[in-house]
Amino acid sequence: SHTMTDGPRQRGNASADWDTASESSKDGSGRVALKKEIGLVSACGIIVGNIIGSGIFVSPKGVLENASSVGLALIVWIITGVITAIGALCYAELGVTIPKSGGDYSYVKDIFGGLAGFLRLWIAVLVIYPTNQAVIALTFSNYVLQPLFPTCFPPESGLRLLAALCLLLLTWVNCSSVRWATHVQDVFTTGKLLALGLIIIMGFVQICKGQYYWLEPVHAFETFQPYDIGQIALSFLQGSFAYGGWNFLNYVTEELVDPYRNLPRAIFISIPLVTFVYVFANIAYVTAMSPQELLASNAVAVTFGEKLLGVMSWVMPISVALSTFGGVNGSLFTSSRLFFAGAREGHLPRLLAMIHVKRCTPIPALLHTLIYMHRPIKVSLMWPVIYLLFWAFLLIFSLYSEPVVCGLGMAIMLTGVPVYFLGVYWDNKPQCFDTFIGMRTIFSVYDANC
Repeated sequence: SHTMTDGPRQRGNASADWDTASESSKDGSGRVALKKEIGLVSACGIIVGNIIGSGIFVSPKGVLENASSVGLALIVWIITGVITAIGALCYAELGVTIPKSGGDYSYVKDIFGGLAGFLRLWIAVLVIYPTNQAVIALTFSNYVLQPLFPTCFPPESGLRLLAALCLLLLTWVNCSSVRWATHVQDVFTTGKLLALGLIIIMGFVQICKGQYYWLEPVHAFETFQPYDIGQIALSFLQGSFAYGGWNFLNYVTEELVDPYRNLPRAIFISIPLVTFVYVFANIAYVTAMSPQELLASNAVAVTFGEKLLGVMSWVMPISVALSTFGGVNGSLFTSSRLFFAGAREGHLPRLLAMIHVKRCTPIPALLHTLIYMHRPIKVSLMWPVIYLLFWAFLLIFSLYSEPVVCGLGMAIMLTGVPVYFLGVYWDNKPQCFDTFIGMRTIFSVYDANC
């Protein structure tokens, strides 16, 4: 293996097994790079596994509560799936036009400049991924322990310990091998699809038995509260959040086998599949529960299982646990590539752009999370316009409905502006500052090798 430096590698050097990957690593020059090990099946697994987490098992009631009727809630699930497909289609074009890992960070930086890209990265590092991974891991531990504590809540210390073990195990898997990480993703994505398939099949059985009262048009649009445009907008927002993760494959573009073919193929397969699963899972829920029962449940799939599975009802909490375990793995796998891409562009410490020369994994980035462009795919300008109008509509109503929450989010993002100008834009930093950063990088690499 070769490093980015000129001259031979020295044995015993603390950084002997590490290197910083650059875009020129793709040209066969012998430089260390991320391997292209993600095929079409694993690519679909990443998308589906990141979209389907605990949400469809736990809280479809958010959409129903704001939609005010079963019929409108199902329409919301269908429309948000179509909108997600439109956004994914636009992203497929971006992914093959700017074939870099890092997803939306790379696109924002290349199109709108360094500051905009840095702010996207800043909010991801500071808020989005640490909290997302912690919440999913805690959800995993809660549903693993639930069968052991059927009459009470699991102890808080046990929840936190199991969540920490989940994160440590999956971080180790992702550091060890890209292939291992994608195998874990494939297995657990298959598992959650089988669990949801069971729910859908039971729903069809219920319909065959005549249990479709709330699916009849005359009853489906019975409102349990008056329709409100603001709440309907919130139901679309809830539905869109449930589809979150559809863009994660673009974070690992450089590791895709034949990305010009497999990136759009994976999107075209995965988004319709997830939309089908979401819509029919919600149909299944209302064959066994009234809207009032669904709204009263804190874990819809568990209540559904208790009603229809009898002694086998334990299958549902275990299914949620397995789903969230795969969700943690997908989040770790993709978010580390975002931090890797940011460090490679000089927006994060250089250490995070280092990859292991043997394993070809961005271990420091994984640990941290604990003018003309060729366009092989072109979409009509109409689709991004529709997508932007949809989100502009939701943004306006979100600002109207939750001004304090939106204001706090904006304030947190803007804290990155002084950090950008001090850490990135300011070129002539004192020598002592550069020396300190360099020493920290060397010691961090040494510690990791040890």
